[in-house]
Amino acid sequence: MAGVARSAWWQEAWVQAMNRLAARRAARAEPAAGFVSQPEPRTIGLYARGKQLVAGNFLFAGHLVEAPGLDLWDIARPSPAYEAELHGFAWLDDLAAVGDPAARKRAQDWTFGWIARHGRGQGMGWSPDLTGRRLIRWINHAILLLGGQNRDRSLAYYHSLSQQTLFLSRRWQAASPGLPRFEALTGLIYAGLALIGMEDHVDPAAAALARECTREIDAQGGIPTRNPEELLEVFTLLTWAAQALADAGRVVPASHLEAIERIAPTLRALRHADGGLARFHGGGRGLEGRLDHALANSGVKPAPHPGPAMGFVRLSAGRSSVVVDAAPPPGGQAGASAHASTLAFELTSGRRPVVVNCGSGAPFGADWHRASRATQSHSTLSIDGYSSSRFAHDGREVLELCANVAPLQNAAGDPDPHLLAGHDGWRATHGVQHLRDLTLSADGRHLAGVDMLLAETPDDQARLTALYRRQRAGLGFAIRFHLHPDADVALDMGGTAVSIALRSGEIWVFRHDGAARLSLEPSVYLEKGRLMPRATRQILLSAELKGFEARIGWTLAKAQDTPLAIRDLDREDPTSRP
Repeated sequence: MAGVARSAWWQEAWVQAMNRLAARRAARAEPAAGFVSQPEPRTIGLYARGKQLVAGNFLFAGHLVEAPGLDLWDIARPSPAYEAELHGFAWLDDLAAVGDPAARKRAQDWTFGWIARHGRGQGMGWSPDLTGRRLIRWINHAILLLGGQNRDRSLAYYHSLSQQTLFLSRRWQAASPGLPRFEALTGLIYAGLALIGMEDHVDPAAAALARECTREIDAQGGIPTRNPEELLEVFTLLTWAAQALADAGRVVPASHLEAIERIAPTLRALRHADGGLARFHGGGRGLEGRLDHALANSGVKPAPHPGPAMGFVRLSAGRSSVVVDAAPPPGGQAGASAHASTLAFELTSGRRPVVVNCGSGAPFGADWHRASRATQSHSTLSIDGYSSSRFAHDGREVLELCANVAPLQNAAGDPDPHLLAGHDGWRATHGVQHLRDLTLSADGRHLAGVDMLLAETPDDQARLTALYRRQRAGLGFAIRFHLHPDADVALDMGGTAVSIALRSGEIWVFRHDGAARLSLEPSVYLEKGRLMPRATRQILLSAELKGFEARIGWTLAKAQDTPLAIRDLDREDPTSRP
């Protein structure tokens, strides 16, 4: 294990050294004379986050540094992820959303401060993905950055753009496959089309991006990480690059356009009724409106997805949507942030999430990150002490002992959206399989579920029997339903049911068949852009398997609609509060 870590450290150090060398060589380039045409912003920022930046509250990667009056590059950097967000310049979108003189001054001072301090290859910002992300923002917000600047500053800006473009042309291959490489190549295409004298970089970059589309986007429009929010980021980059190429009168490669056409229906299948993405495998709900904006810009006409979307199944009816993780978690490099969430689901009613997964703990530190990846952090069945997929034995934070999913079945002739699936994540350790049967009524008002643990074959039963003998007890398990923190919940009907009141005025009631113990327990909702996890509750059905089969039925039913006098349009911006 130590040898693996040492090898990875040397490899990373070598890559960084090559990046610095390439950046210094690129600094000798002649600056571009200007823009081919006036750039127009394509990226969307958040006004509330921009106001925080203007006030000197720097919230990145889950850390808040309050430093009013300090330059961005003088503040303490609590973590490498924090520093990477600074160098990526996505915060320019937020300052542009404010757009007043104070925001403009900070955008200009911090950008030219970066050129002065890091422009010759210093700092971690000279990686291909961060450089591509930074180039896109600098070009998008050129009017904001150059307004009122003198000739020397304008020359410094164009020289840095030219240097970063040449750096990308030489180092994009060093970016990791997937989102980092898509960022690098999209930035290179953007800059090559926008800057006078950089046109020769466009065709090679467009051809490389097309090859990445073929390699990284599968036939169903999915990516290896199975992270819905990351898929949205890739999709957004591809639509930006295609639009930029088309606006310049260049032909967009067919494989590039085909990837956009494959991804669009997958993202629609992963979208909840409120417009947010399902939160799985390290992904969040996405910025408000980002998904709809990207889908509209793609020009791909809405169409139903023909089957599972990137391994997820969507049940939709009325005002309700259910998204289920119905495939094994990704392994290998793509599984660095994968979760043991097989057969977990999320339920949204109208504009209000009801049942959720805890989300990604990565912004809150290593302990939260690891805990959030466990099966217990998802709305599904878990066996005491064991996730359905487990980390590699050599200590790497990669899920390798992954649950395999049995073939999906739909009830023939059933008008209600229905899913029956199973996985074998505990078969090797306990001799049992988990089967989950979900049915959403045609009006979207009633979700019925059955969860079953089953020791099916003689070998499975022998393994389970041996386990009973060793621990001299049954096999403890639980079914969890993590609830959104905006929902008010209470035990009802003498402790046999749970009432869930949404801010929209809707009331949902959870019931079960009595084969398990019902309780309300603490839980957390992990959300990007916040300093701390949000406290919430979870419905817990706990039971014990003593034979070869356990079967628990439960329902979630809407008991009260939103009052007609209420328009459920209020969605708080999560970045506007701690």
